[in-house]
Amino acid sequence: MTEKTGKTGNSETSETTGTTGTGKYDVVVVGGGAAGLSAALVLGRARRRTLIVDAGEPRNAPSAHMQGFLSRDGMSPAGFLAAGREEIARYGVELVRDRAVDAVRDAAGEFDVALAGGRTVHARHLVVATGLKDELPAVPGVAERFGRDVLHCPYCHGWEVRDRAFGVLATTPLSVHQALMVTQWSKDVTLFLHRVGEAELSDDDLRRLAAAGVHVVPGEVAGLVVEDDRLTGVRLAGGTPSGGGTTHAREVLFVAPRALPRTDLLRRLGAEMRETPFGAYPVIDERGLTTVPGLWAAGNASGFAEQVINAASRGYRAGAAINGELLFTDLDAAVEAQRATQSTARG
Repeated sequence: MTEKTGKTGNSETSETTGTTGTGKYDVVVVGGGAAGLSAALVLGRARRRTLIVDAGEPRNAPSAHMQGFLSRDGMSPAGFLAAGREEIARYGVELVRDRAVDAVRDAAGEFDVALAGGRTVHARHLVVATGLKDELPAVPGVAERFGRDVLHCPYCHGWEVRDRAFGVLATTPLSVHQALMVTQWSKDVTLFLHRVGEAELSDDDLRRLAAAGVHVVPGEVAGLVVEDDRLTGVRLAGGTPSGGGTTHAREVLFVAPRALPRTDLLRRLGAEMRETPFGAYPVIDERGLTTVPGLWAAGNASGFAEQVINAASRGYRAGAAINGELLFTDLDAAVEAQRATQSTARG
């Protein structure tokens, strides 16, 4: 096993990668994104022995910048995570570069978490902040341009591409909503229905699209046109002897990926799930506690629409709640121990 150690202030911190060893923690956080780091920061400051297990697969890695996070607007995702790791290091939080592959709940209601590297760690409480994975439509050029001029969120990127020629690639009839939303940032919007049939759009959809000035183009999209490393058009399938169809000049393409929640650990531990139009997510209370005592979900592991700032907030809330749970559990145990001692003395 390799280990890097250092000291910041009065606290010794470490980042480890390895295949052996065990550890007992107050809290293990699976996932080192905004939610996981935020939870760990609160717990570290509360003097809780905390471990983050980070597989290093942040959802927003393709993006050059993140927006809408007060005081961090325009910061790179990598820079944001690096700053978070530096902050948790001040409070003795450990971070291991590994993947949690399994977890079991023991007779005491605590958790043993198995890591891919061979290590097993024990936690009184477990936070799952593993986020989700974006599955993009299999249209040539979409994955390669994702995070650059193929985008998914107008709140994240709309200002940076404002007033350009937008396209919206439909993946379901719900893409009408996305097409209507992006008209806030450009009045030149074309909705490419792709594999969504015109008959699947409601009368209300059509009326709203017309009112917003969105041009609707039926037919399957064959690929993107890229020149000098920038998107210049969207090409439809068929129409010519060479197999190429009509090309519509566009500078930006919005697409709603299919969200694949990373909730395997939650399912393995028996957390109740709820079905949504965007996948199955755990049933949680306002703090992030699942239906399994001691098991928490934060960030995009708890819901589809958590932006970075929301994920950080969710992590903070969970961290504070967990510290309170641990504190009063220990106090109640101490009270019971005192009663037992007093009862024995009287006997």
